[in-house]
Amino acid sequence: RFLRFTEAGDLLVSTPRSGGVVLLERDANGDGRSDGMRELVSGLNQPHGIEVRDGWLYIGETDAIARIRFDSASGQTRGNLERIVTGLPGGGNHWTKTLRFGPDGWLYMHVGSTCNVCIEEDERRSTIMRFRPDGSDAQIYATGLRNSVGFDWHPLSNAMYATDNGRDLLGDDFPPCELNEIVEGGFYGWPIANGDRIPDPDFGAGEEDRIEASIPPAHPFRAHNAPLGITFIRDERAPDAYRHAALVALHGSWNRSKKDGYKVVSLHWEPDGSIRE
Repeated sequence: RFLRFTEAGDLLVSTPRSGGVVLLERDANGDGRSDGMRELVSGLNQPHGIEVRDGWLYIGETDAIARIRFDSASGQTRGNLERIVTGLPGGGNHWTKTLRFGPDGWLYMHVGSTCNVCIEEDERRSTIMRFRPDGSDAQIYATGLRNSVGFDWHPLSNAMYATDNGRDLLGDDFPPCELNEIVEGGFYGWPIANGDRIPDPDFGAGEEDRIEASIPPAHPFRAHNAPLGITFIRDERAPDAYRHAALVALHGSWNRSKKDGYKVVSLHWEPDGSIRE
């Protein structure tokens, strides 16, 4: 489901249905294919996000954050798996948990909504949270994010950006999916507003002040394109046109009479601060 390269060039792959994390060995013989595949960790509960840091492999399960000692050079784990965060709200429509370490050393995680549009009972739903590397000091960092599966930090500004999937059942062309610049304490509108502070027909009435105070998208994607993973290009050998751009994987639409999406797009930050797709 999600991918992460190790420092040695092996590729880690989460497999939620089988409950494991697989390692695809780097292409040492140069034939363009992985040299082998083996399961690193099994017995997990819908693993999704993967991160490697300071000798640990971190795994985002639907209801927990687990970690196990991992040596990137050999591609081997050792010791027992430990769950450093438990009791997270799991399941629901948006069950995945993505993990990324930020430039500040905190471990960030998204918690998607249970539903298309609703008022959540658990305040941790539709948020980005963060933790210390040992799982302590849990904090809700940003709210109003329906399903922000992908996030990364701009390599020059260190600003955090997250993709977000807009709600369904409002027609082919509304609302837009979103790229948001995430700031601590920011509220991004869901479920009372969509797009650029447009009140939601189900939950927006009487919420004018909160809608006005919400943060609009930094960039709109086409409706129902479902942006998921985002990765900034940090390699200085990249062509000038793509240096420091972001690549975003679009899942594509289901709630649309004419299908759309199903592609990878690049995002480019212009001198005036606008973002070109």
